[in-house]
Amino acid sequence: MNSYGRRGAAPPTGWRPRRRPDDPSGPRSAPTTSGLLTLVPFTLLATLVVGDWPPLLRLDAAIAAHLHRYALDHPAWVWVMSVWTDTLAPMPLRAAALVLVIWLIRRGARRLAVWVATTVLLGGLLGPLLKLLVGRHRPDLADPVAEAPGLAFPSGHALNAVLAAGVLVVVFLPRAGDRSTARLAVRLGALLIALVTGLSRIALGVHWTSDVLAGWLLGVAVVAATSTAFAVWPRAWPG
Repeated sequence: MNSYGRRGAAPPTGWRPRRRPDDPSGPRSAPTTSGLLTLVPFTLLATLVVGDWPPLLRLDAAIAAHLHRYALDHPAWVWVMSVWTDTLAPMPLRAAALVLVIWLIRRGARRLAVWVATTVLLGGLLGPLLKLLVGRHRPDLADPVAEAPGLAFPSGHALNAVLAAGVLVVVFLPRAGDRSTARLAVRLGALLIALVTGLSRIALGVHWTSDVLAGWLLGVAVVAATSTAFAVWPRAWPG
């Protein structure tokens, strides 16, 4: 037996225990501190919205009017955006998250499964709560190309799309290993989910631009917060 195999003997310098690919140690690759800092611009944006800051209102209205004119002239564009926004709506994304949680549990990655569920649930609760607190109405456009119920700020689609993108990166990027093509596919997939879903809400005239920006910022903050909490968990609660 090697010397470091005896009870109480210290392993040699540089030795590290091997981990299984599905080691349930929780999220390890999500940005934390920088992600939490997105709460600063989110809070500022929410303050400006609540205060009806004229420059922000004018910018939101100008972008909405421009994109609405484009949508009226391009039915195919409206169809593509409608299909995208319905496919990646909050409920389908939550259903996909549930499937992922079950898959992770079956693979033995229980901590990571709990993180996914916590992240999706926390974001799903914060979005509607903030909508009620801010109380902002959706755009009221003549001859609308799409309609959506409820309040506007922040965009639930944008928020949940960022949560899905964060989950995609945290769960699958480490499993891509050193394969550059797979890593690029994960990153591009996450980027498309977040960006196009948010943009589809503005393109269809059911959200102001600041609603979508707020959803993106809040989503990043939620992913960062839950990742930080689960990174501390093993030290605060051993075993």
